[in-house]
Parts: sequence; structure tokens; C-alpha cells
Amino acid sequence: MSPSPPSLQPALLGWADRSLRNLPWRLTRDPWAILVAETMLQQTQVSRVIERWTQFLERFPDPASCAGATPADLLREWAGLGYNRRALMLHRAAIAIHQNHGGRVPVELDDLLALPGVGPYTARAIRAFAHEEPAAPVDTNIGRVLARLGGRRLTPGAAQRLADELAPHDQVWLWNQGIMELGALVCTKRAPSCAACPVVEVCQWQGSGPDPAEGSAAVGRPQARFVGSDRQLRGQVIELLRAGPAPTSAVDSAVAPTDPARRARVVEGLLADELIERTDEGLALVGDQLGPVSDASSASIA
Repeated sequence: MSPSPPSLQPALLGWADRSLRNLPWRLTRDPWAILVAETMLQQTQVSRVIERWTQFLERFPDPASCAGATPADLLREWAGLGYNRRALMLHRAAIAIHQNHGGRVPVELDDLLALPGVGPYTARAIRAFAHEEPAAPVDTNIGRVLARLGGRRLTPGAAQRLADELAPHDQVWLWNQGIMELGALVCTKRAPSCAACPVVEVCQWQGSGPDPAEGSAAVGRPQARFVGSDRQLRGQVIELLRAGPAPTSAVDSAVAPTDPARRARVVEGLLADELIERTDEGLALVGDQLGPVSDASSASIA
């Protein structure tokens, strides 16, 4: 049984109107700025993104400026945000927007989904948050709320159908920001505050019994330990090369110096992901040998 939208919507919208945090990307309807924010926020804490989002947009205020940069430029600007492949995909999306959409982020769902690195959540988030078009994005927080409201684990299709069913046809921006904020602040993973929940009366779980969000679609899984992982070593290679191309010997001495086989695996993975490239002298961030691109129309996908 699903919660009844007529009883759910007023309660959630009223709570959202009073309770949304003052996050900077909530003050814009610029689809490029929202695409940047949503890309940064994937698996990165809000507090880390706030300052970097503004800084990134000062350097790359639109798709054309981003498309005209090199991938290395993006990777340098991404320092400290983690998951560097997101920067590469954002660069590729900017090139596609420049080449295929006249430099304007598209509105239609299929066009958004065709952009590199843009999945179902991000595409719907752009529609809802930039254009206030009917859309019901489902991220980790929203997926958790949906499973608990419905009182059952959800497949990806079921989660999207329930999100579409519950969302009102108007107040698209406030509804989606509100249900996301509910998951972030109240219906949290480890300590949900059911007593403070504005929609507890229509929730099928209400904190009693097994949590239906466990194992449900879109709900985040615990990440593997970062310290000592290959992810950490990948980050070390990228960080070293942010200072500029480096000889192989410098990488060998700085990254897993006592485990050359593992280091070689990490480097090969970065090469395969097109985050770095080989040079005559050693290694570099991809595109670092190209120099600045003066015209976005001459930018190429790395």
C-alpha cells in the first residue's frame, strides 16, 4: 500500500517551505550551475561542495568555458572533491552541450540522458530544479524516504514509479527539494527522527520492524575502506600530476614504492579511464600537453 498523495503533499510541502537549508545551488535556476552541483554532490559531503561549487563556476561559468578547457584543467579544479572521473565526465558533457545544443543545457529528459555522465537522477534533477518541469529525481535520500513511506523494499523501477506517483504536478522544485531534505535531515539512515517527521502519519514503516530501506533501490551501500585502497592510490597519482607532468621515477617513488605490481595496476586503471596519459618523459593528466584551448569549438573529447 502506498501513502496517499493528497494527505502527504500538503504536509511535506509545508515542512519544506519552513525547513530547507540555505544551500547556494538552491538560489539559482541556471541548469549548468545545477548540473555542476549535482555532479559534485555525488558521494561528496555538502559542506565540501559549497565552497568548491562557487569557485568552479567562477572559472567555468557556462558549458562553453568548460568545453574550451582541457581535461587537465578540470582535474586540477576538482582537487579535494574525490572521484576524479566525475570531472572528466562533466567536461565531456560540456563538449556535448556545446556541440549538440548550442551551448545550452537541454531540457528534455532524453537529451539530458544522452549527455556523458548524466544518469536518471541528474537528468530529472535538472528538469525539476532548473526548469521546474514535471520530474521526480530519486537519489539516496529520496530512495530511503520512498521505501519507508511505502513500507517495502523497492526495485529501481518501483522506486521511480512511486516517486512519480507521489510528486505533485505543481510546486515541482519545492517538492523535490523537500523530500530530499527530509531524507538528509529527518529520515536519516542510522537515526531517523520519526517523532519529528512531518509525514509520519502516512508512513507505512514509522520506525517499527525491519527497515524497508535496507537493500532498497537507490539507497546507498556502505563504501569500502578508503585508507590503503586502490582508490587512495589513484588519488595520490592524480594529486602528484596536478603539479604537472612527472617522470615515471617520481610516480614510482611517491606511490606504493614497495608494491610495484599494485602501482602498475593503479596506473593502468587511470590510463584506461583516460584520466592520465603517457608522455615521452613519464605521465601527465590527460590533455596536459595540449595547452589552453582558445576556442571551445576546437575542444575534443579526451
